Amino acid sequence: MAGNHSDASGPDLALGIALADLPDGGKLVGHRDGEPVLLVRRGSEIFAIAASCSHYGGPLVDGLVADDTVRCPWHHACFDLRTGEALRAPALSPLACWSVEQHGDKIVVGEKRKKQSPVSREGDGATPEKIVIVGGGAAGFAAAERLRREQFQGAIVMISDDEAPPVDRPNLSKDYLAGKAPEDWIPLRKEGFYTRNGIDLRLGTKVTGIDVRASEVLLADGARVAFDRLLLAMGAEPVRLTIPGADQPHVHTLRSLADSRKIIAQAGTARSAVVLGASFIGLEVAAALRGRGVKVHVVAPEERPMERILGPQIGDFIRALHEENGVIFHLGDTAASIGATKIQLSSGGILAADMVVAGIGVRPRVGLAEAAGLATDRGVRVDAYLETSVPGIYAAGDIARWPDPHSGENIRVEHWVVAQRQGAAAALNMLGHRKKFTGVPFFWSQHYNVPINYVGHAEAWDEIEVEGDIPAKDCLLRFKRGGRVLAVATIFRDTESLEAELAMERGETW
Repeated sequence: MAGNHSDASGPDLALGIALADLPDGGKLVGHRDGEPVLLVRRGSEIFAIAASCSHYGGPLVDGLVADDTVRCPWHHACFDLRTGEALRAPALSPLACWSVEQHGDKIVVGEKRKKQSPVSREGDGATPEKIVIVGGGAAGFAAAERLRREQFQGAIVMISDDEAPPVDRPNLSKDYLAGKAPEDWIPLRKEGFYTRNGIDLRLGTKVTGIDVRASEVLLADGARVAFDRLLLAMGAEPVRLTIPGADQPHVHTLRSLADSRKIIAQAGTARSAVVLGASFIGLEVAAALRGRGVKVHVVAPEERPMERILGPQIGDFIRALHEENGVIFHLGDTAASIGATKIQLSSGGILAADMVVAGIGVRPRVGLAEAAGLATDRGVRVDAYLETSVPGIYAAGDIARWPDPHSGENIRVEHWVVAQRQGAAAALNMLGHRKKFTGVPFFWSQHYNVPINYVGHAEAWDEIEVEGDIPAKDCLLRFKRGGRVLAVATIFRDTESLEAELAMERGETW
């Protein structure tokens, strides 16, 4: 779904447009010196900002303007209209801005503004001298990036047991796995970023313990790393198969860049693949492998794919969509054993399998926190500021269970955008800003050319209100409990997805 809406269409804004062509609240795309520019009018103010989201190039003209921000319709990134700053994940890079002049009834876009250096925003209390981040995923990277964006001058040590620098993990099961995304899309930042920003990134390094009293983390090689603040962002790990044959080289899980590359390499010669599990990851893998011409069978114990998260209607739609693309389902079944070229099913059936991908769920990596005596509850318990039961130690991302103000429950969410936003929020709180994390959970899933956007969090519901036509790929579903909307899922209704997110943020009925 990545792209770049960079053709210089619309009016030449250096020559100007009539004020009447941009009504209050309106948006218009033109160009200045060959670059696409989005004009936004709010009352007497007119803003000029780059027209494409810096995440995957989504068209901001189709997004939502709220207060002094614009939100991307694809993956809900948010930008400051005045400065271009990326305020919310998944976008990290700012957008260019231009000066705007009004001459009578004419609007003229002037020169591109110089990038503004971020202003250091002092927090309350003593600023830490050294911050250690355990984990090289979405939350850990977002925290390190935000610390430097906030002009934090102290030391940052980022410890990851992965061999690769932080990557765009959603792409590993989507466009990259399908062969549609080039290698340079995958790193969140080029290697020079870490050196240039004074981030001590230690790859392939395992943390074996946390000495709470000494404020140190212990490494596998016996070294100790002291900290003033510590962020735990270890994420989750795939649930491993325990059936006979699960340890063979043609059996894969998908979590890291190395995992994705192994699957891609084997897909080049495989004729048939079996995906175990009808999860988001499992079915995105199925779609990617079908795109590479591999025959795919999906084996899963449930009656419908994704029903637990998205309900029966979307579950039926997803199954039909995959079947239209050649995927064969074996639901209500599991694998009993894996051979060199075949899988034995619990029902007695046998499937040919040159390769196997297990997408049977993940578990939060809470072992370090538990051993250190931090409070846990199916995750690491944190307060509204993402601080654990031990002062000075924070947690973010897949491991964190936090008090969600929207559902009124303590929740843990395994989604990329949530992890990024929590990492950024934890960074601010480690600097003493005392900013509650109030973000509305959001995720997207991609199946062939069909994106599904989901905002909110509904672990259980008593009603699903369907608006539109699901088979026609034009729909909005409200997941309700006691008459209250807890979550909204949409297919090709991007503006309404953004409006639902905004309403939830504001505590409004939607």
